[in-house]
Amino acid sequence: MAEKRRALISVSDKTGVVEFARALDELGFEIVSTGGTEKALLQAGLHPVNISDITGFPECLDGRVKTLHPVVHAGLLARRDLPEHMQTLEKLGIQKIDVVAVNLYPFKATVEKPGVTLEEAIENIDIGGPTMIRSAAKNYPGVIVLVDPADYDEAIERIKTDTADRDWRFKLSYKVFRHTAVYDTMISNYMQKKLGIEFPDQVTFAYEKKQDMRYGENPHQKGAWYSELFSAETAGTLSAARQLQGKELSYNNINDCGGALDLLKEFPDRPAVVAVKHANPCGAALGDSISEAYKKAYACDPVSIFGGIVACNREVDKATAEEMVKIFLEIVIAPSFSEEAKSILSAKKNLRLLEISDIEKPYSENVRDMKKVAGGLLIQDKDRSLYSDEVKVVTDKAPTEEQKAQMEFAYKVVKHTKSNAIVIAKDFMAIGVGAGQTNRIWAAQQAIEHAVSAGNDPAGAVLASDAFFPFDDCVEAAAKAGITAIVQPGGSIRDNDSIVKCNDNGISMIFVGQRHFKH
Repeated sequence: MAEKRRALISVSDKTGVVEFARALDELGFEIVSTGGTEKALLQAGLHPVNISDITGFPECLDGRVKTLHPVVHAGLLARRDLPEHMQTLEKLGIQKIDVVAVNLYPFKATVEKPGVTLEEAIENIDIGGPTMIRSAAKNYPGVIVLVDPADYDEAIERIKTDTADRDWRFKLSYKVFRHTAVYDTMISNYMQKKLGIEFPDQVTFAYEKKQDMRYGENPHQKGAWYSELFSAETAGTLSAARQLQGKELSYNNINDCGGALDLLKEFPDRPAVVAVKHANPCGAALGDSISEAYKKAYACDPVSIFGGIVACNREVDKATAEEMVKIFLEIVIAPSFSEEAKSILSAKKNLRLLEISDIEKPYSENVRDMKKVAGGLLIQDKDRSLYSDEVKVVTDKAPTEEQKAQMEFAYKVVKHTKSNAIVIAKDFMAIGVGAGQTNRIWAAQQAIEHAVSAGNDPAGAVLASDAFFPFDDCVEAAAKAGITAIVQPGGSIRDNDSIVKCNDNGISMIFVGQRHFKH
């Protein structure tokens, strides 16, 4: 008589497990189970065999040891195509295990609970589960191994129709090793944070796919969007956004939205609007209302904002929506939209509306900047500060308190503008942005020209530079435009040239001791 086929089922996520086990039972499988899974199957009227009845050894150490046994792992690892392996099983009285359905202790859910202790987290590290599924996955030609409830129905159909071919089994094997790699990464990264290790000798990351892209940065490139796994690290980020309307986001949309959020978070205390185009600010302003802030941001560069991304740190109301709907925008991001605003903006069918709660709050301390380069990865802390502790007035003329406030605003905007960068500001509004130039005087000239061409008079404005002036040409250009105050980090061997030029033109200048290169 042929040996009865055997399935081992032990799952933390019990989605669909009763139906799956019942289907296997109807196909003549003996069901072996453990703990809570066994209890669920018994309650459903099935008759699973307890794992201890198979191993001849009781579960012990509060369930820490139950499947770590040669009877289990020999039944999983024995190669069906090697007669000596089959003879060994027969000699030892061990039966093959043909199907394994296992998913792991909920480590992620455990460590996301408020106040979870290290001891609680450690107790939710699965040992037997990963060992079983890795054994089964290694021997995929002989064992069907399932870690995703979404695969149960197909597995039953393939078993019924004898179509559980090697290629399909190999895909399941891949899912196991991907599953355990993510699981181990979550554990190691949790421990790394507990130990306060910033940059370990080896680094691993785990993300989950949010969306396949139609294409990447360009139509001939493939792309996808992945999100952090832990909600604490996605809070207030694009990954936490809820899309209310419009077509799906593109690769470039997501990149630009990230830049818009980075800048917006610099202004938690007042209504603020930023506009971004090709990863650079093309508008930024504060106002007494979100509508006023939007109008000022728009006025910075009415040409570039067309087809751009706008981010607001207060609810978009009717008045703001009525202004926004006048032009073509790709995306509007806000913590919320009033019902009237949603009705108005719905006229633009392709306009994406993204709601992000806690949009004004800073990112989690665990959020890092990462840039992939061919053959490697750059990782750094998020640029979270603005000035150093050594801010000093370096000119004969000191800035007024009002100028200092405008300088701080301008420096926050230039911090999020691609280097070399210059930003001119007035009345808490960026009126000219010079971004991504290969020398600083070009960036200054561009910022001045953009201000003038948009109808914004730079006379009386302040100027911010993301890095020091190696020459006094930027000061000279600023003086000709009527700019009255400059903020820059300082640190050039020719700082004095710029200081002298400021003094000659009655310009106030402060050094803040901290640059903000952005590449």
